[in-house]
Amino acid sequence: MAKITAGVTTSHVPAIGAALDNGRAGEPYWQKVFSGYEFAKRWIAEEKPDVVFLVYNDHASAFSLDLIPTFAIGTGERFNPADEGWGPRPVPRVEGAPELAFHIAQSLILDDFDLTIVNKMDVDHGLTVPLSLMFGQPDAWPCKVIPFAVNVVQYPPPSGARCYALGKALRRAIESFDGDLKVQVWGTGGMSHQLQGPRAGLINAEFDNRFLDLIVNDPEAAAAIPHVEYIREAGSEGIELVMWLIMRGALGDKVDQLHRFYHVPASNTAVGHLILKGAA
Repeated sequence: MAKITAGVTTSHVPAIGAALDNGRAGEPYWQKVFSGYEFAKRWIAEEKPDVVFLVYNDHASAFSLDLIPTFAIGTGERFNPADEGWGPRPVPRVEGAPELAFHIAQSLILDDFDLTIVNKMDVDHGLTVPLSLMFGQPDAWPCKVIPFAVNVVQYPPPSGARCYALGKALRRAIESFDGDLKVQVWGTGGMSHQLQGPRAGLINAEFDNRFLDLIVNDPEAAAAIPHVEYIREAGSEGIELVMWLIMRGALGDKVDQLHRFYHVPASNTAVGHLILKGAA
């Protein structure tokens, strides 16, 4: 039986990938960001997941206003880094886990979650930056990855409650797979930031840290946060935090916090990072 061994949350700021790709990680500005992931690199080298189920949002790379799936699961054998306007990131190709991915798709759809099944797509910084933060810059990613894209770009996005419930169904799906696999679930994106308009550059550390507390200790309360509160308190892009709730729902009611990191700023974003394990 497959087993969820841990959950990870992290921001996926595109400038983080650019800093790594252009050899700037050692600069004082970026060193403060990357220092928060040193524990994660050591930890995941010991944990060695077989598969990462990676929840992220596409940034008009695979999808656009012509096609907006609320939830899309990548069931292909491989996924190339997307060209986001300046060429693909110089990172390894992502190797999928099609057998497990399709099992999850079947289980979630029969559990009344409507998914879009995607057999071919490119993956952008929303997915590759978290991999770089956790694994560094290897010649090949050390595990298989199932991309799970959530629409948090075009209104209406799914509610936090819907994402949390999907996470619980995801746990049932993974644990019903007939295969001895160690699976991690990652929720990415956020934290508070706004990229446009009069409030461009908004960062709300008080809201972010309260959310970090809730996601660990009171996920039901986190799941109840309405869209308008995310927009008001965390900016127009703060809604990405609903993706963390998929990870949290997959871990069960109680968790142990292994690592917590929060830093302002990385580019124009507040960076948050957690490593959680289901409590015994």
